[in-house]
Parts: sequence; structure tokens; C-alpha cells
Amino acid sequence: MEFVIRNATLPDGRTGIDIAVQNGRIAALAPRLAVTAAREIDAGGDLVTPPFVDAHFHMDATLSYGLPRVNASGTLLEGIALWGELKPDLTQEALVERAMRYCDWAVARGLLAIRTHVDVCDDRLLAVEALLEVKRRVAPYLDMQLVAFPQDGLLRSPTALANLKRAIAMGVDVVGGIPHFERTMADGAESVRVLCEFAAAQGLMVDMHCDESDDPLSRHIETLAAETHRLGLHGRVAGSHLTSMHSMDNYYVSKLLPLIAESGVAAIANPLINITLQGRHDTYPKRRGMTRVPELMAAGVTVAFGHDCVMDPWYGMGSGDMLEVAHMGLHVAQMTSQQAMRACFAAVTENPAKILGLEGYGLEPGCHADLVLLDAADPIEAIRLRAARRLVMRRGRIVAESPRAVARLDLPGRPGTVDFRQLGSR
Repeated sequence: MEFVIRNATLPDGRTGIDIAVQNGRIAALAPRLAVTAAREIDAGGDLVTPPFVDAHFHMDATLSYGLPRVNASGTLLEGIALWGELKPDLTQEALVERAMRYCDWAVARGLLAIRTHVDVCDDRLLAVEALLEVKRRVAPYLDMQLVAFPQDGLLRSPTALANLKRAIAMGVDVVGGIPHFERTMADGAESVRVLCEFAAAQGLMVDMHCDESDDPLSRHIETLAAETHRLGLHGRVAGSHLTSMHSMDNYYVSKLLPLIAESGVAAIANPLINITLQGRHDTYPKRRGMTRVPELMAAGVTVAFGHDCVMDPWYGMGSGDMLEVAHMGLHVAQMTSQQAMRACFAAVTENPAKILGLEGYGLEPGCHADLVLLDAADPIEAIRLRAARRLVMRRGRIVAESPRAVARLDLPGRPGTVDFRQLGSR
């Protein structure tokens, strides 16, 4: 064998597991494997997981914080206005450089698959060309899906539909939309119909920014689910954000949840951004804004958490750490039971992998040897500590390593070290 990880704990609770790697795939996975390898690593009981997956990101805007100026109000609408001001000054070289830098951050944190939206309302399609180039460059170590995103509205922007079709022809993977940003509710519903019919005809997946609003009457997710069902797009469609659901009355939601589940539409919440941008018109009580994650999961809907933004016009923070995303999602959704906390870990690993349709993802023989060894005993401890990534492996090759999270102390009367897991689950 080329590589063996010994004595690992898996996210499903199995312990004492050895993982053998050969030719970029998991060759065997069982307790105490009787194999030898060119290199062996003792996990020491630490958690080995498939890589983190970000199902919702904006890589064309990442690391552009402060350009052309800082978002003074910190609001969604000022962020959109800022992006509009920045677009004329964008260059392909700068877009590629920022995106490549972010991809380095991502890989170091065990994030090896990203679905990123790319604005197609700039007639030059500079961002599309740039991210297609980035996708080509990072392919050996990171899976990237591009979503053709009409940021200014499909019907509101005169050339958006033509540009979206051009972007798809250039190699963009997924059809995007933003129905709540159209001029009227009727236009929003029409944009959903047009985009879903185009995706169905082209055999493509759909991922729409949907109802990113505090307005409980913003109900485009209902249209998205209905069109998905009508066109037979089951399992190929995701609704991102869905924050208006936070403000809807319970009776309407009791009808909506089965419709979403029946259509096979997935939901992608973005906890860091939803909690930051929503509820801005509230005094007190102030709404959290994130969609109804526990209720969606209970209804059988596949739910993922996305990072959405990192240091861009909408959000001046972030570091590409999906455990930070899961940590915020856990708190905002009050998902603190043992099962719910593990579900938050799944929302940044296996659930988004399912939404993206990643081939060979998982921890079974035959799966790609894409693995992350975390300085944590289990998924709950990993979220609590935002655990250090001891090792990141892509297709059987180690692409990043870091030490355990231990601090050396030199305090009067208390020299030694502090292990940040000493209050952990062991």
C-alpha cells in the first residue's frame, strides 16, 4: 500500500479503524488491517472525515473587501451596490489572483470542493472567464462547480439571460437565479420558470438564491419546488438562503415543507451571512433570519451550510473554515442535541457533497482518498474547537499538514503546556 492511517475514529462513531490508500482511492477500511505501506500515520483515535464541502460561495468577489470602498452600513443592499461599483474596474488578473489565494486557504482547512456563483450580468463575462481559468488550475487538488448567477436579476437586467446562456456554453456548470430581486413577485416567478425550463432542456442542475429576504410573502421557493416537480428535475435543484421562511407563519410552512421534500429540492443555509444581513429592519425582538434548518431536515430535505462570503462587499470577515460555518449554524438554529450537532457536521461534509453530486465522496473502499485528519475525537468536538487539520489528503496525496493545537506556557509557578482538548470528550 502507498499509505495507511491507523487507529482513526470516523464520523459515524466507528473507532480503531485503519484506512489503506492505493492509487488515489481507499483500498481497505477496517480495524487492524494487516497491510504494510510506504508511509503510516497513527491518528491516535482522532477523527478522520471526508473533506469539507462548501455548497454556496462567491469566489468572484472574495478578498475584495474595501474595494472600491468599505460597506459602511454592513447591509445586503449596500453590498450589492458596492459590487455594482466595483464591476467596471475588475480585471481578469486580479480576479484570478484573489480566487487562487482563497483556494490555498480552503485546501489548508480541508475544504476540497466548492460551488461558487459567478455574476453574469457584466456583458464582458470577465468573472466567468477568470473563474473558468481558476477551475482549470485548481482541478488537481480542489473540485469547483460554477453557477451562472444573474446578480442584477434575470428579467431586470436586459442582457442577463443571453449572458447566462453564453456562460453555460463557455463551461459553467449550474443554472442560477435570484427571483426575489426582480421588480415584482410575478417577474420573480417568471424568472424561476424560464431558468428551470432552460436547465431541464440542457440537462443541468439549478441553484437559486431564493427569498433572501425578511418578507414572509417572498415565496419563490414554492415556485421553485413546483417547477422542479413539473419538469422532473428532482434531486438536481437547490434553493439557497430561503431566509424568508424564518418569518413565515407556521401554517403556511406546514404546507411548504412537504412540497419541498416531494420535489427533492435541497436547501442551502448560510449561517454566518444570514445572521449578519437579515433582521436589519428589526428593533427588538430581532429575527435571526436563517431558514428553518431543523424543520427542513425533519421533513427529509437535504440541508447544507455554505460560507457564502469571505472578505467581500457583503462580509468583512471569514477564513474559509467550514467548521466556523457549522459552529454558527449550530448556535443560530439551536441545534444542541447530540444528534443535531452531528447533523451540523454533516451539513458541511456529506450533505453538500450530495447536493454537488460529487463522485467517489465518502469513507468506503473504492471512494477517492480525499481525507481530513482532525485534532478532535468526534464531530462535536471538531465543531466546538474548530479543530486543527492535522492532515489533508487529496487523491491519496498529502496536500497540507499542521500540528496539534497545544500551547507552550511559561507562567510563574505554572510552566508547561495547555492541550486545548483537555476539556474534550476523552
